[in-house]
Amino acid sequence: MVVIRLSRGGPKKRPYFNVVVAESSKKRDGRFIERVGFYNPSAREGSETLRLESERIEYWQSNGAQLSETVSRIVKLNAKGPEGLVAMKKKDEAKALARKNKKAADKVAKAEEAVSADEEAAAPKEEAPKEEAAAPKEEAPKEADNK
Repeated sequence: MVVIRLSRGGPKKRPYFNVVVAESSKKRDGRFIERVGFYNPSAREGSETLRLESERIEYWQSNGAQLSETVSRIVKLNAKGPEGLVAMKKKDEAKALARKNKKAADKVAKAEEAVSADEEAAAPKEEAPKEEAAAPKEEAPKEADNK
């Protein structure tokens, strides 16, 4: 099956994607049939972020090629124009920020659980000697009654 998907390039932490037509059994960055565009999510303002050859994408779709989820999203946003890309970037940044905040909140919650568990573990140790001290007092009168 033929798929239109992203192929990653660029250095570490600075991705650059080619939109390619490839056989689905091939590796993500492996051999492809045709390059039909590019997407640079980390492009600076004013530089070109996305370029797609819509005619070639339509041609491949008419011949049975399937769009990956991400490419279908990018194609829809490309149809809206530059405003669509700006909206997508803002949405992605908001998602990333939400994930980061959730991760930080989970970390704080785990730390609070650990502190409360330590406090609970310390509390029974303090009560245990009181019970032991009370137990011998009860036994002592019983020994006195036996005599």
